[in-house]
Amino acid sequence: MVLRFLLIVGMLLVALVGYGVYWFFFDMDRLPKGEFLTEETSPNGKYTLKAYVTDGGATGAYAVRGELVFHKKKNRAKNIYWNYREEAAEITWKDHHTVVINGHALDVRRDTYDFRRK
Repeated sequence: MVLRFLLIVGMLLVALVGYGVYWFFFDMDRLPKGEFLTEETSPNGKYTLKAYVTDGGATGAYAVRGELVFHKKKNRAKNIYWNYREEAAEITWKDHHTVVINGHALDVRRDTYDFRRK
């Protein structure tokens, strides 16, 4: 009984630490805001992709963050693109749901690009 309790507590502790590491290092909602670069609206007007550049400071390089704005959902925004060692953003829409950011094609309904997850 005591062994089972210790095992459950240990598993919960490992899960909590794992989630904490994910939240602190890999959660795209915690990315720095950055300085606005450019934006492009989808052909049907449902989405706008806004690009921002962030300065890594003395120890890091520039990075580009892509924020997707959903116009049909009260302009809710979601980060879908994060790439390191970039200072500019070239955005083109292939169709109503596919955007190409600096050569990375993303279906805005389900895809994200994060250099940390290569």
